[in-house]
Amino acid sequence: MPAPAPPRYDVHPSVAMVQKWTAELPGKTGRTLDEWAALVRTWKLPVAEARARLKAESGLGTNTAWWIVEYTAGTATWDGDPDGYLRAAEGFVAAAYAGPKAHLFPIFEKLVEYGRSLGPDVLVCPCKTMVPLYRSRVFAEIKATTRTRVDLSYGMALIPYD
Repeated sequence: MPAPAPPRYDVHPSVAMVQKWTAELPGKTGRTLDEWAALVRTWKLPVAEARARLKAESGLGTNTAWWIVEYTAGTATWDGDPDGYLRAAEGFVAAAYAGPKAHLFPIFEKLVEYGRSLGPDVLVCPCKTMVPLYRSRVFAEIKATTRTRVDLSYGMALIPYD
């Protein structure tokens, strides 16, 4: 039986950030993410009220409260699971190049090929609206901007992922 093909895309650096945040949460707060979620579920509050209560009663920061409530509600747009991210990445690209933009997919593939030719350290990490190319920072992005155009933007704002 042949070995499975390697993933088409790379795991987005934010996945490691979420894993780190999740691992550090008990040391910083005394509770795991699942323990926080269990507590929030007992409140049976709307999202905004749950975030406010977490901040007020637990002293959590805005981002931490937001992420815990998103996780609890099952609405988190972030993912700490590399395999889950890679499955979603395939879907992001499929959705971006579906329907009237399907004819643009070969252009996208050529741009990804070009990006990867720049070195073995280039990461291709799809998001919902575009596909950034990383080294230690985002250096370009590919986006199906219209039904007739794919944009390749260079010199993006330098966003560190380390």
